[in-house]
Amino acid sequence: MSEQTPVRDEPTARRGETLVEVRNLKKYYDDGGLFGGDPVKAVDGVSFEIRRGETVGLVGESGCGKTTLGRTLVQLEKATAGEVLFDGRDATTLSGDELKSWRRNTQMVFQDPQSSLNDRLTVGQIIREPLDVHEWKTPPERRERVRDLLETVGLRPEHYYRYPHQFSGGQRQRVGIARALALEPDFIVLDEPVSALDVSVQAKILNLLDDLQAEFGLTYLFIAHDLSVVRHICDRVAVMYLGNVMELGPTEELFDDPSNPYTHALLSAIPEPDPTSDRERITLRGTPPSPRDPPSGCPFSTRCPAKIRPEKYRDLDADLWERIEVFREVLRERSRAERSLTDRARELLGRDVRYTDIDEVRVELFDDVDIPPGIRAHVDEAAMYVRENREEEARRYLSEEFGSVCDADRPEQHPVGDAGRTSLCHRHADEHDEPATVFRRRLTRPE
Repeated sequence: MSEQTPVRDEPTARRGETLVEVRNLKKYYDDGGLFGGDPVKAVDGVSFEIRRGETVGLVGESGCGKTTLGRTLVQLEKATAGEVLFDGRDATTLSGDELKSWRRNTQMVFQDPQSSLNDRLTVGQIIREPLDVHEWKTPPERRERVRDLLETVGLRPEHYYRYPHQFSGGQRQRVGIARALALEPDFIVLDEPVSALDVSVQAKILNLLDDLQAEFGLTYLFIAHDLSVVRHICDRVAVMYLGNVMELGPTEELFDDPSNPYTHALLSAIPEPDPTSDRERITLRGTPPSPRDPPSGCPFSTRCPAKIRPEKYRDLDADLWERIEVFREVLRERSRAERSLTDRARELLGRDVRYTDIDEVRVELFDDVDIPPGIRAHVDEAAMYVRENREEEARRYLSEEFGSVCDADRPEQHPVGDAGRTSLCHRHADEHDEPATVFRRRLTRPE
């Protein structure tokens, strides 16, 4: 077969085989400032696989690294470490002509159909551009290919000479899909392809993507916020938090019986149409930590309602335990705050700075609750360390007293059930496992 003809496998012959295998993939962004700094860990050691012909959903909060992971898979971002094996070939090692040739089999549909299209080019030129770059066949054949693609995605051949501003949002997204299909790729990353569209248009685009997958044997990574859309279109779902995949498994199993505490919390946010439903919403405290300074143990440890406690505090009142956790998190956040030059000068002169308000924090958290004398003594001692500008010692002291395996050790991806599900959580280890009823009670109503 000639070099200029796209190479395609029979879609049904190899369906179910592994097409994309991600191994310990990392993508860090350096600070780039004058004095450097910790890198932003956008993707932090992700491993999973995508089988030929399936759709894998990728969900999580804004800023968790979903889009960065998708862009890194198609080499729009250069991986910091790890491997992306495409049909057994590591794409992270490719460059130059090899990378250009490889990209024929991997494409991306972007979130915003407005900004992802060049307003100065006609729709025909936009869709034909990949064919021109890869010198696919002859110019007349390219133009005919573009007209065929326009019909494939539900547009008309005469739209060839129109400009993007002459189309609606749904039509522009169809143009983006046609561009992605131009070179007959095997794998397409769909980065929230319907989030900017009206609900009625979303359904049409989703149906189009489903039809195209069946017709061309495509493999999708579908990035989305809308969990109902993910449940409708995806075969498996990966739940992402702070650059890590927390849980991965078949869609229906994951939605009906989530195994990871973060998945529980995320799915509880889905609106419930039944007003008589007694399902409880899990409200997580605080916000995700900075990806510049993620927790050293479990990524979810600073917000997890099912966090493992030290043995001697297993029966402590849930409200008091949460206040202790908030107190520890306040000290952790203070360690990341940038001190101004004025604060540093005042500190050198022995004057008060804004970091001496620890008593106000302590009063606000603990003065309206009954607190055992032993615990109060620990809190008071930590506060004393802070007043003496020994904040690192205060954090270490509280960690030694109230810390757990979730704070100190990174969990493994534990297998869950028999369908290939995995979950990143210490609770799945034998020594920390609990009966399902107890586990769910901790999530929905601690103790």
